[in-house]
Amino acid sequence: MLKFLKNWTLPIAMLVGAIGYPVFISLSFLTPFLIFTMLLLTFCKVSPADLRPKMLHLWLLLIQIFGSLAVYLLLCRFNRIVAEGAMVCVICPTATAAAVITHKLGGSAASLTTYTLIGNIGAAIAVPILFPLIEAHADISFWSSFGIILSRVFPLLICPFLVAWILRSFVPKVHKVLLGYHELAFYLWGVSLAIVTAQTLYSLINDPADGFTEIMIAVAALAVCCLQFFLGKTIGSRYNDRISGGQALGQKNTILAIWMAHTYLNPLSAVGPGSYVLWQNIINSWQLWKKRKNEGKNSYKIRKT
Repeated sequence: MLKFLKNWTLPIAMLVGAIGYPVFISLSFLTPFLIFTMLLLTFCKVSPADLRPKMLHLWLLLIQIFGSLAVYLLLCRFNRIVAEGAMVCVICPTATAAAVITHKLGGSAASLTTYTLIGNIGAAIAVPILFPLIEAHADISFWSSFGIILSRVFPLLICPFLVAWILRSFVPKVHKVLLGYHELAFYLWGVSLAIVTAQTLYSLINDPADGFTEIMIAVAALAVCCLQFFLGKTIGSRYNDRISGGQALGQKNTILAIWMAHTYLNPLSAVGPGSYVLWQNIINSWQLWKKRKNEGKNSYKIRKT
């Protein structure tokens, strides 16, 4: 039963969140705490000595920050909500679970984890600057919006690493206990996914936008998903880190993205990262299938020889 839940966590969590959205929408206040805890458990597994920034990481960060702005400027002339949905899919940092997929694909989990931290720092700085410019509120000045978003996003993304580092250095016993619960992040991810699914469904039901807009947001999310995997792998190839580059740029923390979109942008833009969950998991599933297929061919050749 446990194996079944692990294999089907994504569809089960989304289905539960959709069916029970009136209940889960009331739990949306828990999302920041769940994100913080997931990042803390993830960073507890990382040794600062293993964090080695590379030139690859700089290129990926530039695409994450300035690419999100370019996507918005390109699409806003056609539809502002679609532009916001696509933008948040680019600026959002790497998923905490990306290291697992990277390892299974044969990439460098250390490189991926290093960029996960760099991408979180980049998002923590860029989001408070860009979001108030994009979704301005008449009753709140830019600097007020900047301060509000900074006070909520920066601690959420950076403090987990600082806490993990402090525990490792000064309270090793507590750090060791948290290491024993690192798999809990997987189940917290499932709960978070159910909550953000409920938020997305709530926005779809209560927003007056037509269905065509929602479809266009999902299509835009598919386009940026494929583009980010492609760019990440292409740039990564130049630094002999193709797999890590693709996963670092393409596999996003969609739970964080949905929360940011729902909280700071037009709530309907959350459809972008909501559909991105599906697109990135389809690509990951295809990559894992392709790797297993190649491994099967290689083992067959070895037996034959």
